Amino acid sequence: MALLADAGHNLSDVLGLVMAWGAYRLGRRPPNARFTYGLGSSTILAALANAVLLLVASGAILLEAVRRFADPPPVPGLPVMAIAAAGIVVNLGTALLFARGRQGDINIRGAYMHMAADAAVSAGVVGDGLLTLLTGLRWIDPATSVVIVVVIVAGTWGLLRESLALALHAVPPGIDAGEVTAALGRVPGVTGVHHVHIWATSTTATALTAHLVMPAGPPGDAFLRGIAHDLEERFAIGHATFQVERGGEADCGDCGEAG
Repeated sequence: MALLADAGHNLSDVLGLVMAWGAYRLGRRPPNARFTYGLGSSTILAALANAVLLLVASGAILLEAVRRFADPPPVPGLPVMAIAAAGIVVNLGTALLFARGRQGDINIRGAYMHMAADAAVSAGVVGDGLLTLLTGLRWIDPATSVVIVVVIVAGTWGLLRESLALALHAVPPGIDAGEVTAALGRVPGVTGVHHVHIWATSTTATALTAHLVMPAGPPGDAFLRGIAHDLEERFAIGHATFQVERGGEADCGDCGEAG
């Protein structure tokens, strides 16, 4: 059962990698009249689907493990150890492929974490086979499966929470909306900032819209480009759009939701 749990986890990871690759390919397509930001958000959906897939697989493994506690079948220790040992080699090798690009991309980071966890889980399955071979206790196998489920859920929960937040247009991790607003408020000529919205257009790209109150008006396009460049340098916000107003927020009228 532990070996099947490990195999099921690996299968879900493979499906997740296929989804991540497909989303990456979609994200490289240029924007068009219908999808004006392109299809970069598909990488967020892929990360979310990957997390849900892992949790569903974990639930199935847990149910089967609980059922086998009542009547645990015999486990061939040596074959289990041999297959799991091969899994350690494969998972470690795959994790190394994602090690360099795991910073800054939730998809790649998720794949790296899963593969590294897979290697640890496979090591646990080797231990399961060894203990079963030495003691003959059949309950060790379903017990190991439960431990594997705990490891999977613990490693997946952060991915689920972060991908769900990005899908709901939350401010991406690592960006403090208060600091961004304060930075815009310190720009010379800006007396007020409101309706600030920051969201992820993909797992690696962030957009912003904001209303800047400038009684004297903007000095020119180069001024706005400079603000956008500063946001990209300081906060990794690559797509910034500003609406300049000469009055205050009270004079803005019905120009959008409060932010």
